[in-house]
Amino acid sequence: MAEIIPLPTKPAPRSPREPEPLWRDALGDQLRRIRHHRGERLADTAERAGVSPQYLSEIERGLKEPSSEMIAAVAGALEVTLVELTAAVADELREHAASRAVVGVRAAYSLAA
Repeated sequence: MAEIIPLPTKPAPRSPREPEPLWRDALGDQLRRIRHHRGERLADTAERAGVSPQYLSEIERGLKEPSSEMIAAVAGALEVTLVELTAAVADELREHAASRAVVGVRAAYSLAA
């Protein structure tokens, strides 16, 4: 008679977590904030950067993954350095991670109670 070999069981499902924002989403948010802070229209910034307004809009909405050359062109059009832009995006991602950690701690305390 054949021996029955048990199949490995699936690991317990993890609790659903909000996905981390993508770099392109955080970059787009920062570019839009900077442009709005300067009171500029999308078309004006796009023209100075040498890109179409549609492409810049897609970058700002996180739909495109721009090349480093495109990021530099848009940053230059907004008169910010790549270091300033990168630091602002990193700060936004850190804030998001910190807010997720606080929510996780609150959830753990509520489960313990």
